[in-house]
Amino acid sequence: MRKILKKVAAVAASVAMVTGLVACGSSSSSASSGGSGQAIENKDIKIGVSIWSSTDVLGSQCKLIIDEAAKSLGVQVQYVDQGHVSEKVTASVEQLAAAGCQGIVICNSSDTEMTSAIKTCNDNKVYLAQFFRVISKDNSADIYKAATDSPYFVGAVHENEPENGEKLVNILLEKGDRNIGLIGWEQGDATWLGRWEGYKAGVEKWNKEHPDDQAKLSEPQYAGTTSEGGSKAAEALMSADPTLDALIPAGGGGDPLQGAIAAVERAGKTQDIDIVSTDFLPDLGERLANGSMAGESGGHYCDPLIAFMMVYNAIKGNYTGFEGKFNDVPFPYLYVSSADDYKAYEKYFVDQLPYTDDELVEMSKLDFDGLKNAAAKISIEDAASRAGK
Repeated sequence: MRKILKKVAAVAASVAMVTGLVACGSSSSSASSGGSGQAIENKDIKIGVSIWSSTDVLGSQCKLIIDEAAKSLGVQVQYVDQGHVSEKVTASVEQLAAAGCQGIVICNSSDTEMTSAIKTCNDNKVYLAQFFRVISKDNSADIYKAATDSPYFVGAVHENEPENGEKLVNILLEKGDRNIGLIGWEQGDATWLGRWEGYKAGVEKWNKEHPDDQAKLSEPQYAGTTSEGGSKAAEALMSADPTLDALIPAGGGGDPLQGAIAAVERAGKTQDIDIVSTDFLPDLGERLANGSMAGESGGHYCDPLIAFMMVYNAIKGNYTGFEGKFNDVPFPYLYVSSADDYKAYEKYFVDQLPYTDDELVEMSKLDFDGLKNAAAKISIEDAASRAGK
Protein backbone atom coordinates (compact mmCIF):
# COMPACT_ATOMS: atom_id res chain seq x y z
CA MET A 1 0.00 0.00 0.00
CA ARG A 2 2.90 2.35 0.68
CA LYS A 3 3.98 1.76 -2.91
CA ILE A 4 0.39 2.28 -4.02
CA LEU A 5 0.18 5.62 -2.21
CA LYS A 6 3.46 6.77 -3.72
CA LYS A 7 2.35 5.69 -7.21
CA VAL A 8 -0.98 7.46 -6.81
CA ALA A 9 0.83 10.62 -5.67
CA ALA A 10 3.33 10.47 -8.53
CA VAL A 11 0.72 9.92 -11.24
CA ALA A 12 -1.64 12.54 -9.86
CA ALA A 13 1.21 15.02 -9.50
CA SER A 14 2.04 14.68 -13.19
CA VAL A 15 -1.60 15.25 -14.07
CA ALA A 16 -1.79 18.26 -11.76
CA MET A 17 1.14 19.87 -13.60
CA VAL A 18 -0.97 19.88 -16.74
CA THR A 19 -4.20 21.11 -15.18
CA GLY A 20 -5.39 22.33 -11.82
CA LEU A 21 -8.53 20.25 -12.18
CA VAL A 22 -8.16 16.55 -11.45
CA ALA A 23 -11.28 14.74 -12.55
CA CYS A 24 -12.10 11.07 -12.49
CA GLY A 25 -15.09 8.80 -12.82
CA SER A 26 -15.97 5.93 -10.55
CA SER A 27 -12.39 4.72 -10.33
CA SER A 28 -11.37 1.63 -8.42
CA SER A 29 -8.57 1.18 -5.91
CA SER A 30 -6.21 -1.77 -5.92
CA ALA A 31 -6.01 -1.28 -2.14
CA SER A 32 -9.64 -2.26 -1.65
CA SER A 33 -10.40 -4.89 0.94
CA GLY A 34 -12.71 -6.55 -1.56
CA GLY A 35 -16.24 -7.79 -1.08
CA SER A 36 -18.89 -8.91 -3.52
CA GLY A 37 -19.35 -5.28 -4.55
CA GLN A 38 -22.78 -5.52 -6.19
CA ALA A 39 -23.00 -2.54 -8.54
CA ILE A 40 -25.30 0.36 -7.70
CA GLU A 41 -26.54 2.54 -10.54
CA ASN A 42 -26.02 6.23 -9.70
CA LYS A 43 -24.31 7.37 -12.88
CA ASP A 44 -26.28 10.64 -12.93
CA ILE A 45 -24.89 11.69 -9.54
CA LYS A 46 -21.69 13.73 -9.50
CA ILE A 47 -19.99 14.83 -6.27
CA GLY A 48 -17.21 17.42 -6.29
CA VAL A 49 -14.21 17.44 -3.98
CA SER A 50 -12.47 20.74 -3.20
CA ILE A 51 -9.19 19.74 -1.56
CA TRP A 52 -5.83 21.41 -0.89
CA SER A 53 -4.09 18.60 -2.81
CA SER A 54 -5.13 15.21 -4.10
CA THR A 55 -1.49 14.24 -4.62
CA ASP A 56 0.37 14.79 -1.33
CA VAL A 57 0.55 12.19 1.43
CA LEU A 58 -2.76 12.82 3.17
CA GLY A 59 -4.59 14.08 0.08
CA SER A 60 -3.78 10.95 -1.92
CA GLN A 61 -5.07 8.78 0.94
CA CYS A 62 -8.30 10.79 1.01
CA LYS A 63 -8.61 10.34 -2.75
CA LEU A 64 -8.19 6.57 -2.45
CA ILE A 65 -11.06 6.15 0.01
CA ILE A 66 -13.36 8.62 -1.79
CA ASP A 67 -12.69 6.94 -5.14
CA GLU A 68 -13.49 3.56 -3.59
CA ALA A 69 -16.75 4.91 -2.16
CA ALA A 70 -17.64 6.45 -5.53
CA LYS A 71 -16.99 3.11 -7.24
CA SER A 72 -19.03 1.14 -4.73
CA LEU A 73 -21.97 3.58 -5.03
CA GLY A 74 -21.70 4.02 -8.80
CA VAL A 75 -21.34 7.82 -8.67
CA GLN A 76 -19.02 10.22 -10.46
CA VAL A 77 -16.46 12.21 -8.49
CA GLN A 78 -14.52 15.27 -9.62
CA TYR A 79 -11.58 16.95 -7.85
CA VAL A 80 -10.22 20.48 -7.75
CA ASP A 81 -6.86 21.04 -6.04
CA GLN A 82 -6.90 24.55 -4.54
CA GLY A 83 -3.73 24.65 -2.42
CA HIS A 84 -5.54 26.38 0.46
CA VAL A 85 -5.25 29.66 -1.46
CA SER A 86 -8.40 31.59 -0.54
CA GLU A 87 -9.36 32.79 -4.01
CA LYS A 88 -8.77 29.29 -5.39
CA VAL A 89 -10.87 27.75 -2.61
CA THR A 90 -13.88 29.92 -3.43
CA ALA A 91 -13.33 29.51 -7.19
CA SER A 92 -13.21 25.72 -6.78
CA VAL A 93 -16.78 25.66 -5.47
CA GLU A 94 -17.96 27.78 -8.40
CA GLN A 95 -16.06 25.49 -10.79
CA LEU A 96 -17.57 22.31 -9.37
CA ALA A 97 -21.08 23.75 -9.32
CA ALA A 98 -20.69 24.84 -12.96
CA ALA A 99 -19.47 21.33 -13.82
CA GLY A 100 -22.83 19.90 -12.76
CA CYS A 101 -21.98 18.54 -9.33
CA GLN A 102 -25.11 18.10 -7.20
CA GLY A 103 -23.00 18.01 -4.05
CA ILE A 104 -19.56 19.18 -2.92
CA VAL A 105 -17.28 18.23 -0.04
CA ILE A 106 -14.70 20.87 0.84
CA CYS A 107 -11.57 21.24 2.92
CA ASN A 108 -11.47 25.02 3.11
CA SER A 109 -8.63 27.09 4.54
CA SER A 110 -10.46 29.71 6.62
CA ASP A 111 -14.01 30.27 7.81
CA THR A 112 -14.31 33.40 5.66
CA GLU A 113 -14.16 31.31 2.47
CA MET A 114 -17.32 29.53 3.54
CA THR A 115 -19.42 32.68 3.05
CA SER A 116 -18.87 32.49 -0.71
CA ALA A 117 -19.01 28.68 -0.77
CA ILE A 118 -22.38 28.59 0.98
CA LYS A 119 -23.83 31.33 -1.28
CA THR A 120 -22.64 29.54 -4.42
CA CYS A 121 -24.23 26.28 -3.26
CA ASN A 122 -27.46 27.99 -2.24
CA ASP A 123 -27.69 29.76 -5.61
CA ASN A 124 -27.05 26.54 -7.54
CA LYS A 125 -29.01 24.20 -5.24
CA VAL A 126 -25.87 22.16 -4.54
CA TYR A 127 -25.35 20.33 -1.24
CA LEU A 128 -22.20 21.20 0.70
CA ALA A 129 -20.29 19.54 3.55
CA GLN A 130 -16.93 20.34 5.13
CA PHE A 131 -14.24 17.78 5.89
CA PHE A 132 -11.29 18.31 8.28
CA ARG A 133 -12.98 21.63 9.09
CA VAL A 134 -15.81 23.20 11.07
CA ILE A 135 -17.01 26.81 11.14
CA SER A 136 -16.36 28.41 14.51
CA LYS A 137 -19.61 29.29 16.24
CA ASP A 138 -17.81 31.80 18.47
CA ASN A 139 -15.25 33.38 16.13
CA SER A 140 -17.35 33.35 12.94
CA ALA A 141 -20.88 33.77 14.25
CA ASP A 142 -22.29 35.30 11.04
CA ILE A 143 -20.82 32.56 8.83
CA TYR A 144 -21.98 29.87 11.26
CA LYS A 145 -25.50 31.36 11.05
CA ALA A 146 -25.35 31.38 7.23
CA ALA A 147 -24.47 27.68 7.29
CA THR A 148 -27.21 26.94 9.82
CA ASP A 149 -29.80 28.86 7.78
CA SER A 150 -28.82 27.20 4.50
CA PRO A 151 -31.06 24.42 3.12
CA TYR A 152 -28.00 23.03 1.31
CA PHE A 153 -25.27 23.04 3.99
CA VAL A 154 -25.28 19.42 5.14
CA GLY A 155 -22.72 19.68 7.96
CA ALA A 156 -19.08 19.49 8.99
CA VAL A 157 -16.81 16.54 9.78
CA HIS A 158 -13.77 17.49 11.82
CA GLU A 159 -11.28 16.48 14.51
CA ASN A 160 -10.77 17.88 18.02
CA GLU A 161 -7.72 19.94 17.14
CA PRO A 162 -6.96 21.52 20.55
CA GLU A 163 -6.96 18.04 22.08
CA ASN A 164 -4.77 16.79 19.23
CA GLY A 165 -2.26 19.58 19.78
CA GLU A 166 -2.08 19.03 23.51
CA LYS A 167 -1.57 15.25 23.14
CA LEU A 168 1.24 15.73 20.62
CA VAL A 169 3.14 18.33 22.66
CA ASN A 170 2.82 16.05 25.69
CA ILE A 171 4.60 13.27 23.76
CA LEU A 172 7.57 15.64 23.42
CA LEU A 173 7.45 16.90 26.99
CA GLU A 174 7.36 13.37 28.36
CA LYS A 175 10.41 12.50 26.23
CA GLY A 176 12.31 15.32 27.98
CA ASP A 177 12.13 17.96 25.23
CA ARG A 178 11.96 21.57 26.44
CA ASN A 179 12.84 23.84 23.50
CA ILE A 180 10.15 23.22 20.88
CA GLY A 181 10.07 24.83 17.45
CA LEU A 182 6.69 25.26 15.76
CA ILE A 183 5.90 25.16 12.04
CA GLY A 184 2.45 26.23 10.81
CA TRP A 185 1.12 26.13 7.26
CA GLU A 186 -1.29 29.01 6.56
CA GLN A 187 -2.02 31.91 8.91
CA GLY A 188 -5.68 32.02 9.84
CA ASP A 189 -6.43 28.40 8.91
CA ALA A 190 -9.02 27.23 11.43
CA THR A 191 -7.50 23.77 11.90
CA TRP A 192 -4.01 25.18 12.37
CA LEU A 193 -5.31 27.66 14.97
CA GLY A 194 -6.99 24.83 16.87
CA ARG A 195 -3.81 22.75 16.97
CA TRP A 196 -1.74 25.78 18.01
CA GLU A 197 -4.16 26.39 20.87
CA GLY A 198 -3.54 22.82 22.03
CA TYR A 199 0.25 23.04 21.78
CA LYS A 200 0.24 26.22 23.87
CA ALA A 201 -2.17 24.76 26.41
CA GLY A 202 0.02 21.67 26.85
CA VAL A 203 3.16 23.73 27.43
CA GLU A 204 1.38 26.13 29.78
CA LYS A 205 -0.01 23.24 31.82
CA TRP A 206 3.43 21.61 32.00
CA ASN A 207 5.10 24.84 33.13
CA LYS A 208 2.47 25.40 35.81
CA GLU A 209 3.00 21.89 37.17
CA HIS A 210 6.83 21.96 36.80
CA PRO A 211 8.07 25.38 37.94
CA ASP A 212 11.69 24.16 38.03
CA ASP A 213 11.56 22.41 34.66
CA GLN A 214 10.19 24.94 32.20
CA ALA A 215 9.49 24.31 28.52
CA LYS A 216 9.15 26.86 25.75
CA LEU A 217 7.32 26.87 22.42
CA SER A 218 8.57 29.11 19.62
CA GLU A 219 6.43 31.45 17.59
CA PRO A 220 5.42 29.66 14.39
CA GLN A 221 7.36 29.68 11.16
CA TYR A 222 4.96 29.30 8.23
CA ALA A 223 5.66 26.69 5.56
CA GLY A 224 2.63 26.71 3.30
CA THR A 225 1.78 23.20 2.11
CA THR A 226 5.06 22.31 0.39
CA SER A 227 8.09 20.23 1.32
CA GLU A 228 10.38 23.15 0.46
CA GLY A 229 8.43 25.39 2.83
CA GLY A 230 8.76 22.85 5.63
CA SER A 231 12.49 22.55 5.02
CA LYS A 232 13.08 26.31 5.10
CA ALA A 233 10.95 26.72 8.23
CA ALA A 234 12.89 23.99 10.06
CA GLU A 235 16.22 25.52 9.00
CA ALA A 236 15.13 28.94 10.28
CA LEU A 237 14.08 27.51 13.65
CA MET A 238 17.31 25.52 14.07
CA SER A 239 19.35 28.59 13.17
CA ALA A 240 17.45 30.81 15.60
CA ASP A 241 17.87 28.41 18.53
CA PRO A 242 20.88 26.04 18.59
CA THR A 243 19.41 24.42 21.74
CA LEU A 244 16.27 23.35 19.88
CA ASP A 245 15.43 19.77 20.86
CA ALA A 246 12.03 19.28 19.23
CA LEU A 247 9.98 20.33 16.21
CA ILE A 248 6.26 20.30 15.53
CA PRO A 249 5.46 20.67 11.83
CA ALA A 250 1.76 21.19 12.57
CA GLY A 251 0.39 19.72 9.35
CA GLY A 252 -0.48 20.83 5.85
CA GLY A 253 -0.97 17.43 4.25
CA GLY A 254 2.35 15.74 5.02
CA ASP A 255 4.69 17.53 2.61
CA PRO A 256 5.86 20.24 5.09
CA LEU A 257 6.66 17.45 7.55
CA GLN A 258 8.77 15.62 4.98
CA GLY A 259 10.67 18.83 4.25
CA ALA A 260 11.28 19.45 7.95
CA ILE A 261 12.55 15.90 8.49
CA ALA A 262 14.92 16.30 5.53
CA ALA A 263 16.29 19.56 6.96
CA VAL A 264 16.94 17.95 10.35
CA GLU A 265 18.67 15.01 8.63
CA ARG A 266 20.87 17.36 6.57
CA ALA A 267 21.85 19.16 9.76
CA GLY A 268 22.88 15.84 11.33
CA LYS A 269 20.44 16.35 14.21
CA THR A 270 18.10 13.37 13.82
CA GLN A 271 19.09 12.02 17.23
CA ASP A 272 19.01 15.48 18.85
CA ILE A 273 15.66 16.83 17.65
CA ASP A 274 12.43 14.92 18.26
CA ILE A 275 9.65 15.52 15.73
CA VAL A 276 5.91 15.03 16.15
CA SER A 277 3.22 15.98 13.67
CA THR A 278 -0.21 15.24 12.26
CA ASP A 279 -0.88 13.34 8.98
CA PHE A 280 0.67 9.85 8.86
CA LEU A 281 3.55 9.44 6.44
CA PRO A 282 3.65 6.28 4.30
CA ASP A 283 6.99 5.31 5.90
CA LEU A 284 5.99 6.27 9.44
CA GLY A 285 6.76 2.84 10.90
CA GLU A 286 10.35 3.05 9.66
CA ARG A 287 10.72 6.63 10.90
CA LEU A 288 9.47 5.75 14.37
CA ALA A 289 12.00 2.92 14.45
CA ASN A 290 14.99 5.02 13.30
CA GLY A 291 14.12 8.01 15.47
CA SER A 292 13.38 10.57 12.75
CA MET A 293 9.81 10.73 14.11
CA ALA A 294 8.92 10.66 17.82
CA GLY A 295 5.17 10.40 17.42
CA GLU A 296 2.27 11.33 15.20
CA SER A 297 -1.48 11.72 15.06
CA GLY A 298 -3.32 10.74 11.93
CA GLY A 299 -5.16 7.86 10.35
CA HIS A 300 -8.03 10.27 9.80
CA TYR A 301 -8.24 10.00 6.01
CA CYS A 302 -11.73 8.49 6.35
CA ASP A 303 -13.00 11.87 7.60
CA PRO A 304 -13.86 13.02 4.04
CA LEU A 305 -15.55 9.64 3.45
CA ILE A 306 -18.13 10.59 6.09
CA ALA A 307 -18.67 14.00 4.48
CA PHE A 308 -18.98 12.26 1.10
CA MET A 309 -21.65 9.91 2.49
CA MET A 310 -23.55 12.85 3.99
CA VAL A 311 -23.66 14.68 0.66
CA TYR A 312 -24.54 11.48 -1.22
CA ASN A 313 -27.54 10.91 1.03
CA ALA A 314 -28.64 14.52 0.69
CA ILE A 315 -28.60 14.18 -3.11
CA LYS A 316 -30.54 10.90 -2.88
CA GLY A 317 -33.13 12.59 -0.64
CA ASN A 318 -32.34 10.32 2.30
CA TYR A 319 -31.12 13.20 4.49
CA THR A 320 -33.36 16.28 4.64
CA GLY A 321 -34.21 19.26 6.82
CA PHE A 322 -30.81 20.93 6.98
CA GLU A 323 -32.15 24.45 7.24
CA GLY A 324 -32.14 25.70 10.82
CA LYS A 325 -29.53 23.32 12.22
CA PHE A 326 -25.79 22.72 12.05
CA ASN A 327 -24.77 19.06 11.79
CA ASP A 328 -21.46 18.67 13.63
CA VAL A 329 -19.65 15.32 13.25
CA PRO A 330 -16.54 14.81 15.42
CA PHE A 331 -13.96 12.40 14.01
CA PRO A 332 -11.24 10.61 16.04
CA TYR A 333 -7.51 10.78 15.53
CA LEU A 334 -5.24 7.76 15.99
CA TYR A 335 -1.99 8.34 17.90
CA VAL A 336 1.26 6.40 17.56
CA SER A 337 4.60 6.92 19.30
CA SER A 338 6.46 3.69 18.47
CA ALA A 339 7.04 1.33 15.58
CA ASP A 340 4.92 -1.30 17.37
CA ASP A 341 2.03 1.16 17.64
CA TYR A 342 2.16 1.63 13.89
CA LYS A 343 2.15 -2.05 12.91
CA ALA A 344 -1.53 -2.64 13.68
CA TYR A 345 -2.52 0.59 11.92
CA GLU A 346 -0.49 -0.44 8.88
CA LYS A 347 -2.26 -3.79 8.69
CA TYR A 348 -5.80 -2.41 8.61
CA PHE A 349 -5.42 1.10 7.17
CA VAL A 350 -2.37 0.95 4.88
CA ASP A 351 -2.04 -2.55 3.47
CA GLN A 352 -5.77 -2.43 2.78
CA LEU A 353 -8.54 0.13 3.08
CA PRO A 354 -10.47 -0.13 6.37
CA TYR A 355 -13.79 -0.76 4.56
CA THR A 356 -14.79 -3.23 1.86
CA ASP A 357 -17.04 -2.17 -1.01
CA ASP A 358 -19.96 -3.98 0.63
CA GLU A 359 -19.32 -2.16 3.92
CA LEU A 360 -19.23 1.18 2.09
CA VAL A 361 -22.61 0.39 0.53
CA GLU A 362 -24.02 -0.52 3.95
CA MET A 363 -22.57 2.69 5.41
CA SER A 364 -24.40 4.68 2.73
CA LYS A 365 -27.72 3.28 4.03
CA LEU A 366 -27.24 4.58 7.58
CA ASP A 367 -29.38 7.43 8.84
CA PHE A 368 -27.52 10.53 9.96
CA ASP A 369 -27.17 9.44 13.59
CA GLY A 370 -25.97 6.03 12.45
CA LEU A 371 -23.36 7.60 10.19
CA LYS A 372 -22.24 9.88 13.01
CA ASN A 373 -21.85 6.86 15.28
CA ALA A 374 -19.88 5.02 12.59
CA ALA A 375 -17.52 7.99 12.36
CA ALA A 376 -17.03 8.12 16.12
CA LYS A 377 -15.99 4.46 16.41
CA ILE A 378 -13.46 4.34 13.58
CA SER A 379 -10.33 2.85 15.14
CA ILE A 380 -7.72 0.16 14.66
CA GLU A 381 -9.78 -2.11 16.91
CA ASP A 382 -12.94 -1.47 14.90
CA ALA A 383 -11.22 -2.19 11.59
CA ALA A 384 -9.63 -5.36 13.01
CA SER A 385 -12.96 -6.65 14.33
CA ARG A 386 -14.67 -6.15 10.96
CA ALA A 387 -11.76 -7.73 9.08
CA GLY A 388 -12.01 -10.79 11.32
CA LYS A 389 -15.64 -11.51 10.46
